[in-house]
Amino acid sequence: MMAFCTTLAAYELVWLAAVVGAGHGLAWPGAAAAALFAAGRLSVSPCRRIELRLIAVTVALAFVLEGLWVTSGLIAYSAPWPFPTAPLWLIALWVAFALTLVPLFGHLHGRPKLAALLGAVGGPLAYAGAARGHALQFSTPVWRSLAALSLGWAIALPALTGLAARWVRQSAAEAER
Repeated sequence: MMAFCTTLAAYELVWLAAVVGAGHGLAWPGAAAAALFAAGRLSVSPCRRIELRLIAVTVALAFVLEGLWVTSGLIAYSAPWPFPTAPLWLIALWVAFALTLVPLFGHLHGRPKLAALLGAVGGPLAYAGAARGHALQFSTPVWRSLAALSLGWAIALPALTGLAARWVRQSAAEAER
């Protein structure tokens, strides 16, 4: 339980650093917080190889989804360095999120409908919080941006938790051999 609470608190601090930093036009606070979180998480992770693979897949997915949302005009990011469609602070958040898929979202492994529901609701709420912190702006009408985020996260979260579950099972099976 302590590892769960520590990971959750650390992830929330990364989110806060990224959003507050971006809201002030700075990419580095989120990147620095994510780097510290990643170093700490990976140093104690019993699933280090799996989590590194999840980072790679999650970041690739981030470039696709964020690119779609930005190029379609639904979202504009503050502190858009180095890419307007995927700023450093935002990619840092995706990296940190990837590191929560095993320790925090284990209850969603094998439950794609629940993961889709949580993604459909939680994803847009996180972006709405970031918008309140001036880290991003939605196009008008805002409901279109929120609907696109909801759809994207309803697909992304079950896909990522499904992958995490599969890799954890494979790792456990290999360990038994």
